[in-house]
Amino acid sequence: MLKKTLLLTATTLLLLLQGCSSDTPQEEAAALNSMISSNEYTLRDLKDQNYTVVKEGENFVLKEHQGKVVIYDIFATWCPPCRAEAPHLASLQRKYADDLLILGMTIEEDMTDAKLQDYRETYGADYTLTHSKDNIKLSRIIASAINVGQQFPIPLMVMYKDGKYVTHYVGAIPEEMIESDIQQALER
Repeated sequence: MLKKTLLLTATTLLLLLQGCSSDTPQEEAAALNSMISSNEYTLRDLKDQNYTVVKEGENFVLKEHQGKVVIYDIFATWCPPCRAEAPHLASLQRKYADDLLILGMTIEEDMTDAKLQDYRETYGADYTLTHSKDNIKLSRIIASAINVGQQFPIPLMVMYKDGKYVTHYVGAIPEEMIESDIQQALER
């Protein structure tokens, strides 16, 4: 009898404690948006060049790159699929140099220029890599805008044309698939 009472009490407590959070996805998004004081995010690359991303509704606009396809590549240097995709993204950046900007945004907080440069050289990530304080914040805002949640998997690539959403990819994706989507976006 004592075992049944203890089991019933433990189960009741677990159910009560589990139900304490009333956050819905909408409340989570509202809380995230309230943390944001601005709709502008500054990303700094390894050459100390700044990229200003402006959130306009559901759009993410890089004013200096109008007419281009922009791929936000959200990654981490320790992630095996992120490492594997790097040379493919570099290949696409070379192939579509005038029409494409790939912004690699690391979500690691303690990233240095030296560590990011080492990643570039080791894995052939020859495209724009950033490690700004706004990277994590912007990554979460983008993930929220495409409804993948705040605990999104990496790599997460999100493609925009003139600030408007085109498509996104989760995980390592074949280069040919990304290229096909780039070509379609450029024809729009």
